[in-house]
Amino acid sequence: MEEQLNLLVERYPQLLVCREDIKKAYQLLETAYSNGRKLLVCGNGGSASDSEHIVGELMKEFKLKRKVYGDQAAALKAVDPELGQVLADNLQGALPAICLTGHSSLTTAFMNDANADLIFAQQVNGYGKPGDIFLGISTSGNSKNVLYAAVNAKAKGLKVIGLTGAKENRLMKFADVCIRVPETETYKIQEYHLPVYHCLCMMLENKFFGSN
Repeated sequence: MEEQLNLLVERYPQLLVCREDIKKAYQLLETAYSNGRKLLVCGNGGSASDSEHIVGELMKEFKLKRKVYGDQAAALKAVDPELGQVLADNLQGALPAICLTGHSSLTTAFMNDANADLIFAQQVNGYGKPGDIFLGISTSGNSKNVLYAAVNAKAKGLKVIGLTGAKENRLMKFADVCIRVPETETYKIQEYHLPVYHCLCMMLENKFFGSN
């Protein structure tokens, strides 16, 4: 963890101010995954793309190989030797993460029938369990749909991580930790968000798959 944090700050010195909050966010994520929990993540616009990006890094190989070994490979081949072998040879270890920005049928139905600002909160209502993590990405930290989701997450016993810009914001009130990158203009904030979440994903991959 310390090695990855040091490398991040070496490459992006301005992120030194976020170092401790990134570390705290990582520790929340490590605890959740160690206990078999999952990550729910959302945002709007570019932050929606970042949400998808994060899920992609966690649900498949990022930098390390995540081959299926041992009991899981044996169980696959016990069900069907031929198909199981293909699965054992090609499946990759995953850290469970769900992006709340997709699901077009659910999203459009809920937005049509109910309050559109609550679409992320509704998914937290369905997916969220105590001990899970909710990650809300908002450059302003004041996106209503993210705030509603954070409130519901907190009420349901999830840990809440915020990823925002530098200004004080409403998401801070509900977050167990809020990583506020040192920029105030949207595109510049987003440019810092990517190395922050890449660092988190690399630290998690090293923790859970580094021994492989």
